[in-house]
Formats: sequence, C-alpha cells, structure tokens
Amino acid sequence: MKLALGTVQFGMQYGIANKGGQTERPEVERILGYALQHGVDMIDTAVAYGDSEACLGMAGVEKFRVVTKLPAKIEGDVEDWASEHLKASLKRLRISTAYGLLLHRSQQLLGAGGQLLARSLARLKSDGLVDKIGVSIYDPKELELLADECSIDLIQAPFNIFDRRLMTSGWLQRLHEDGVEVHVRSAFLQGLLLMPRVRVPEQFSPWSDLFDQWHAWLAETHTNATEACLAFANHPMVDRVVIGVDNLDQFKEVLHASRGAFVQKAPNLGCNDIKLVNPSNWNTL
Repeated sequence: MKLALGTVQFGMQYGIANKGGQTERPEVERILGYALQHGVDMIDTAVAYGDSEACLGMAGVEKFRVVTKLPAKIEGDVEDWASEHLKASLKRLRISTAYGLLLHRSQQLLGAGGQLLARSLARLKSDGLVDKIGVSIYDPKELELLADECSIDLIQAPFNIFDRRLMTSGWLQRLHEDGVEVHVRSAFLQGLLLMPRVRVPEQFSPWSDLFDQWHAWLAETHTNATEACLAFANHPMVDRVVIGVDNLDQFKEVLHASRGAFVQKAPNLGCNDIKLVNPSNWNTL
C-alpha cells in the first residue's frame, strides 16, 4: 500500500476523534523521520491547514514529494493568483518545487476566470514549479463539470467504507484509464470509523443502523477497524491513500495496519447521504 502523510493536524486541531489538539513540531519531526525510514515519501498539505506548511518547512521536507493546495477563495488577478500562492507555499515549505498543486475547490475552474486559472496552472507546470496539477473534490459529480475545463494530472477525493461514490460512480475506473493519478483521503472518516460504537456521537443517530452493522461485522469477524479501513481504501486503481495522524504512535499503528495480510471482505455499507459522508456538513447535524 502506498501511503501519503496528511498534515492538517500539524497546522491546526482537526478531526472528530482528535483529543490532543495540534501536533507540536518536535513530534512532527519524529513523524517525518519515521515516515522516511519506512518508505512513506509523500506529504499532503494546503494553505488552508493553518500553520502546516510553515511547520513542515521548519521540520524539513526536502526529501519528500509534496502536494499542496491553493486557497479556497480567489482574490485579486486570476492569472497571478495561483503563481503568487504557490511561490509563497514553496517559501514556507523551504523547497524549490512541489510534486502536486491542487485547487481546494474545483468550482474555481467553472467561474468567469476559469480558463485563465487553467492556463495559469498549466504554466506553473511547464515552468517546472510543479510536476502535476489537479483538484481536490468532495463529490465525483464535480468531475463531470470539469472534463473540458482543465488538463488534470492528479485528483484527490474521499473514499472509505461508507463513502464509495468514487467507485460506484464509475469515476475511479475512468480516471485510472485516463492515466490520472488518484489520491484518496478520509479512509477513517475523520476517525469516526475507528471509534468504539458507544463513543459514536449522538449527532450520527440517523445512521445508527449503518454503525451497528459496521461494528457487528468487526466483532463477528474479529477484525481490526484500522486494518479494514485501510484495506478497503487500498483499491488497485488508487495510487495513494492519504492518512492524517496526531502523533508518532498513531502513525506507527497505521503503518503496521497498512502492511498486514488482510483477507476479510468488508460488507456493503455504502452510503450516499452527504450529511454523513461529507464532514463539512457535520456541524449542521
């Protein structure tokens, strides 16, 4: 399994299961060192992840392939916006080039300045500042609208035991056939899939049956939830599974689980309700 290290926790407190707050820099350095020692050579970050880029730059990421994301809102001149923000990110990260540059919102390509933005991204790639350009999506339906707007090398999308839309929509197969690199995130649904059943917050009671089935299967098959989630995300057409951790012990656990000989087949627990599968909607529950 090819993992990428998600770093939102390095810049801010993140995740419904996160009780430790933002990861401190000495711990970040230990995580990065352990990652390199064990073959995890890709980092996923973003301007929107608080102090993540600056923290990573101080810790040292020159030996990693770094994917970062532009801000969610375009301000100022569209043609200069991507270039200015990428150069600022590279300065914070203390690297000269990035492996990937993603739009944090695919809708940015659909507005009045969409074509200018697409050309700006292509120019950054041709100038050698990034190897691959692409978008981070929240719903595979976004890809239908983007098909003719920009030449995309890299897509990041949610994919987990509950959220199977990338696969069931047919887009995972299509992206693979088109040679687009696919990174999936939210394998643990922000830690929700790893929580003991009794700790799942009451706000998720509308999906009690789903959680009951998940935990019943784990118990009946004596299956480790971390291993099951990672095994599901490790689809043959997925290039990287982006995993965020709060501390080194968590990272060691994830790395160990990712390398296990998992043989169980998870039950079909797919859910298309965006109130559950899109964490940005959880504050409305």
